[in-house]
Amino acid sequence: MSAVKKSIVVEQLRKAQMIELLSKEKRLDNRGLMDFRPITIGIGVIEKANGSARVQVGNTQVIAGVKIEIGDPFPDTPDKGLLVVNTEVLPLASAYAEPGPPDEDAIELARVVDRGVRESHMIDLSKLVLIPGKKVLAVFVDVNVLNADGNLFDATSYATIASIATSKMPRYYINENGQIKQSDEIIPLPINGIPISVTMARIGDTLIVDPTSEEEAVMDARITLVLDEDGNLCAGQKGQPGTLTFDQVKKAMNIAKVKAKEIREIIKGEIMKDVRS
Repeated sequence: MSAVKKSIVVEQLRKAQMIELLSKEKRLDNRGLMDFRPITIGIGVIEKANGSARVQVGNTQVIAGVKIEIGDPFPDTPDKGLLVVNTEVLPLASAYAEPGPPDEDAIELARVVDRGVRESHMIDLSKLVLIPGKKVLAVFVDVNVLNADGNLFDATSYATIASIATSKMPRYYINENGQIKQSDEIIPLPINGIPISVTMARIGDTLIVDPTSEEEAVMDARITLVLDEDGNLCAGQKGQPGTLTFDQVKKAMNIAKVKAKEIREIIKGEIMKDVRS
């Protein structure tokens, strides 16, 4: 038997084992179907960044840093500041990551996280305009995946929103000559709320939250939902070739509403610690 055929057989056996466990509402790591792995968050881990956070979800580790600079607005949004999220999976983070430009998975990761922050209106971009149509503040978020063990979407999102929510910058103003100046006053970014991403995988007929890399290897479909503080859906992404029924999507939405509240409290707790310090 060739190495490729052996790999396919092993994958099929692993999937069959998982489906049998899931039918008993069990997982390989003994979690319940709706249980996240432990989430830990460190704030202010990059000294020279305007804001930063390191997030660990199980063994998945991600670090994000925010840099705020003066820039030109996009032509189609002259009355808004900029938000740009970039992600990179470091070669040492996964056996499948390679040096070089971001691959399709890294690009999708950045776009989904960017969309969740943008569509939730977490940052009031209208308040980042310095000279309408000419100069605005640009918020750049650079995220590095340090270790990949499943559910990069949520870990990357949590690091991004924690770093944005705790970012600080000088207050900018326009002097009498129309020049942009900055004062000694340090202020936070204009934040409206904390959006939360919840990712689920379908394996067989069962939905599970926060899939590990082992579970992702055999999942049929993946869905990521981002909810704002009012529980409104503001972004979503479906992945993998498999389909999701209407009832499964509805169930995923109900799960996301419950888990988003739990995780938001964890993140807000770390943010408040940073504010108090």
